Amino acid sequence: MAGKYSDTALGMGRSIRRRDFLNGVAITIGAGLLPRHLLAAAAFPDEPQNSPGYYPPAKTGLRGSHPGSFEVAHAMGDPSFLQSVGAPFDTRERYDLVVVGGGISGLAAAHFFRKFAGERARVLILDNHDDFGGHAKRNEFLAGGRLLLGYGGTYSIESPAPYSSVARSLVEELGIDVSRWKQLNDPRIYFSRGLHHGVFFDKETFGADRVVLDPRPRHIEDDEDFELSAAAAAKFVEEAPLSDAAKRDFVRLYQDKKDYLPGLSSDEKKAKLARIPYSDFLSRIVGVDSQVVRFFGPAPHPLFGLGIDAVSAQDAWGLGLPGFAGMALAPGAGPGMNRDAIPNKEADEYFFHFPDGNASIARLLVRKLIPSAIPGNSADDVVTARADYARLDQAGSPVRIRLNSTVVRVEQNAGPSAKEAVTVTYSSGGKLFTVRGAKCVLACWNFVIPYICPSLPDEQKKALSFEAKVPLVYTNVAIANWQAFVKLGVQSIYAPGSYYSYVGLDQPVSIGAYRCSQSPADPVVVHMMRAACSPGLPAREQHRVGRASLLSTSFEEFERSIRDQLARALGPGGFDPARDIAAITVNRWPHGYAYEYNSLFDRFWLEGTTPPCVLARRPFGRIAIANADAGAYAYTDGAIDQAWRAVNELRGS
Repeated sequence: MAGKYSDTALGMGRSIRRRDFLNGVAITIGAGLLPRHLLAAAAFPDEPQNSPGYYPPAKTGLRGSHPGSFEVAHAMGDPSFLQSVGAPFDTRERYDLVVVGGGISGLAAAHFFRKFAGERARVLILDNHDDFGGHAKRNEFLAGGRLLLGYGGTYSIESPAPYSSVARSLVEELGIDVSRWKQLNDPRIYFSRGLHHGVFFDKETFGADRVVLDPRPRHIEDDEDFELSAAAAAKFVEEAPLSDAAKRDFVRLYQDKKDYLPGLSSDEKKAKLARIPYSDFLSRIVGVDSQVVRFFGPAPHPLFGLGIDAVSAQDAWGLGLPGFAGMALAPGAGPGMNRDAIPNKEADEYFFHFPDGNASIARLLVRKLIPSAIPGNSADDVVTARADYARLDQAGSPVRIRLNSTVVRVEQNAGPSAKEAVTVTYSSGGKLFTVRGAKCVLACWNFVIPYICPSLPDEQKKALSFEAKVPLVYTNVAIANWQAFVKLGVQSIYAPGSYYSYVGLDQPVSIGAYRCSQSPADPVVVHMMRAACSPGLPAREQHRVGRASLLSTSFEEFERSIRDQLARALGPGGFDPARDIAAITVNRWPHGYAYEYNSLFDRFWLEGTTPPCVLARRPFGRIAIANADAGAYAYTDGAIDQAWRAVNELRGS
C-alpha cells in the first residue's frame, strides 16, 4: 500500500517501545547453512532465561517467530549441519518424557502424561522460542500508566465443532468457566457510543481513501442476526467509492434471489460449488463487477489465511457470504466442506476470550506443571500474574521448561535400557546438547519432524511434509486513546485493499484485576491482522510464497505499513500516528495456522478418503506426535485432543 505521508509525519523517527532483532533475516529451508558466527549469534537468547528481568511478554517490535527462534531450524535443511556444529555435550539429564515444543499441545501432553505416570514423573519441555505457549502468545504494554494486554496468536476458546470431552475437561480443570463469557465481555462500551463495523476503501484499489459504515449481515455480539435492508444497502453504496456498475451488483448480490445453477438438485449444486472458487462464482456465474470481487477478496482471511480465489463457493455459502439466497441449498455439509464453514449451534455457544487470548490457557497449564512459576490459583488472577521465568528450568523440579532450545535430532536407542530409549539433541547458545528420555512427544510442527527424526518411515515423512503452515501477521498497537474511532463511528474496520485486511479495537473484556479500556480518552490496544496471500496460486503454494515474504520483511517495513494504514483510515477522525502510537508489537508467523484441507486442491478431502495427517501422526516406537497439524485442525481443542491421543499411545509402548 503506497503511502501519502512522509516518515516524519508517520512518526517513524519517534521513540516508542520496539525492537528489531536482526531486522527480519530471511533464510529458507534448503538455502544453505548460515555462517557459523551468525548461527552462534542467532542461537543465543536476547537475555538468558534465568537472568533477572527476563520477561518476553513485555517485548515489543518483531515477535511471533522472532529472530533467534528459527535460524537453526532453517539450517537443518543442509545435510552437513550436524557435522558443522561439532559434537554435542551430554548433559547426563534423564527424563521419563521429553516433549519437543512448548505450545498448548506440548504443555497439555506433559500434563496428561503426569496424570498417568504420577506427579514425580520427570518431564522436560524444549522450545525454540524465548517464551512458552507456541502460537498462544501474550503481548503486554504499559500505556498511560495502564497495563494493556493483547493476543499475539491464538484468539479464544472456540471451534467450528463442539469441544471433545477431553478438551472440555481440561478447560474446566484449569478453572475456566466458559459460561461466564457474557458477564465478562461488555460490548456496550462500544455500542453505547454508536460504534459499529466499517470498511476502509483505499485509493489504490478503489480510487479514494474512505471509511464507510459496513451494512453487511453478521453474527454480532448480542447473538442477534440482522439482514441487509434496502435502505442500509442504498446508503452504503451511495457513500462507497465504487463504480455505478459495482454499486448495482453489490445490491443485486444481496437482494436478488436467483438460482444460478438451475436444474440441479441441492446435492449436485453443493458438489459443483465445492469445486469452484468463490471468486469464480461471483465473476463467472453471478457476473458481478470486478470491484465487487475485490471487495470480498480478503473476507475469509481470519479463518483460512486465504482469499476468495482459494476458498470454494460451497465454503463461502457456509460462511454466510452472499449470492446463495435463491439457490435452495439444503442445510448440512456437502462433500469436501471445510469444518469452519459448517454451522453448529453447540459449538457457537462454547466461546471464551481472555485479554491475551489463549496465552492464559498456556499460563494455566504452566502453573499446573510448575506451580512456583506463576503465582495465584484461579483463571481470573492468572491474567495479571507475572510469570517467573527463572523458575521454569530448575534442577530438582519434576517438570522443566527450557526455552531458546531448538531440537535438531530425535533418535531411538537400540540399547536395552527403557529409561534411555530416546536421545534428544538440541541447539542453544550456538552449541549442541543431548538429553535422554524413556519416551518422547513431538509437539512441534509436522513439516520439521522429518528433519529431526530422519529414521521415520519414508511414507510417514512424506505425509508429514504435506503440511503447509498458513503465514499470518497479528499486530498489536497500543494507542493513547480511541477518540478517532468514536468520531468515525466504528469499532472495527474491514480493509479489502490494504496491507492489513482487518483492524479493530481490543475486545472489551475485564477479568480479575484486569480492566479493559472504558473511556475513549483511555489508552487501548488496536489489533491488526494480515494474511500473506498470493491470489491465483494453489493454496499450499500461496503459503510457501507468503512465508518467504514474511521472513524477508523487516520490522521497519511492517511499522511503516501500520502507521500509514492507520493514518489514512483514522486520520479523518483526528488520529495522528506520530502522536498517538505508544508501542507496536508485530507477531509474525511465517508458520501460523495448521493447514486445513481444501476441496479445491485436496482431492482426498473432496472424495472422503484418508487424509495425510492420519499417516503422519502414527507413533514410532517410543516417539509419538502431537500438534494441531496432526488433526489438520487449527484450533486449541484440536491441539489438546492430539496431545491426549499421543500420550495414550505412549502408555502402551
